Parts: sequence; C-alpha cells; structure tokens
Amino acid sequence: MDPTDHTARTAHTAHTAPSGQIDSFFDVETLAAGRWRNGGGATREIVVRPSDTEEFGWRASVADIDADGPFSAFPGVDRTLTLLAGDGVRLVCPGEFDRLLTRAGEPFAFSGDLALDAELPGGPCRVLNIMVRRGRWEARVERVSGPVPPNPGHAGLLYVLRGQWRTGADEGGGVLAPGQGVWWDGPGPAPRPLSPDATALWADITPVG
Repeated sequence: MDPTDHTARTAHTAHTAPSGQIDSFFDVETLAAGRWRNGGGATREIVVRPSDTEEFGWRASVADIDADGPFSAFPGVDRTLTLLAGDGVRLVCPGEFDRLLTRAGEPFAFSGDLALDAELPGGPCRVLNIMVRRGRWEARVERVSGPVPPNPGHAGLLYVLRGQWRTGADEGGGVLAPGQGVWWDGPGPAPRPLSPDATALWADITPVG
C-alpha cells in the first residue's frame, strides 16, 4: 500500500508575505497520521500544492512504514524517497531496480509509474516522500549543512535532520529543531544553520517551462 495513497488531509496554517511568498512551519509529530488501509503504516501529510484542486502539482509527506508491503503506482508522477529514521528500507521493482536505503538523508528518485515493494530488513522506518507532477514540476532533494539560497520562482521544503536551523536571513526568523521544517511556494525563507552539527534535507521544486 502506498504511503501517500490513504491518508487524511491535514490542515496547515500558511503565511502569505507582501511579496506573494507563501510559507508554513511544520512539526512532524503534530501532523495528523492517516493509517493505511492495510495496517502497514501511516502517512503524515506536510503540504499539497495547489491545495484547492483534486490533481496536485507537488506534495510532501512523511511516512512511517511498519511492515513489508507494496507501493501503489502513481502514473505521471515522479517521486523521491529519503530515509529519515530506522535501519533502512529496500525498494524493489523487478526488472527496474533493487535499492536498499540505509543512510538517513540519502534520497532515491524513481518514476511513480512503477509499482514496487518495500521491505524492512531492520524493522519499522520513517521516510520523507516528495512527489511532483511530471511535465509541470521537477524536484531535486539533497542533504545540506549550509544556507539554502532563495531561488526566485521555485517552491521548496526544508526538513531538519540534526542540529538547529533558522528561517530567514535575520535574527527575527524562527528556530527549527530535528523533525521540524518549513515549506514555501514562492521566494524561499532562506533557511540557514545555527549549530555546527546542523544537517537538513532540502527539496528544491522547480516549475517546468
């Protein structure tokens, strides 16, 4: 069962700045968890954009995978899955790939057109799932330890893995701890590390065309 296929929508309080930037803080532990129908896990939705249509352009969520099982196909969607916690997840699509993710912050991109199975060699794990509508958006997910540059016209998301981060270039920005983050749709809030051990995942989401 897919980590994003059977979850309740979660309300988010988004902030719109005078420049047109839309951004929102999130804490994974406070997001509503939608259990999968097969009982194999739960999904905590971070954001779906646009929020007022049936067909999303891009979306981000965190999935807690509790048991081995299949992932549903999402035709026309490109996906990036990144391990956040746990001993790893093995993603298998016969004839296409057999990939074991064991390092937190290691992204793996694949086509949502493919149906695949997830196996948990070391027990339950947590993953970040970024999905974009092919031909409309592209996503690049990477592990970062330095300031995230604002990219005009891009959307994005920062998820803190370790240490502390600040949103914004001045001291007035909020402080983010592990398991927290911020997403934006428009000019980014320019997150930057506050502590020497600060590490995060940055999803740079770019419109196509």
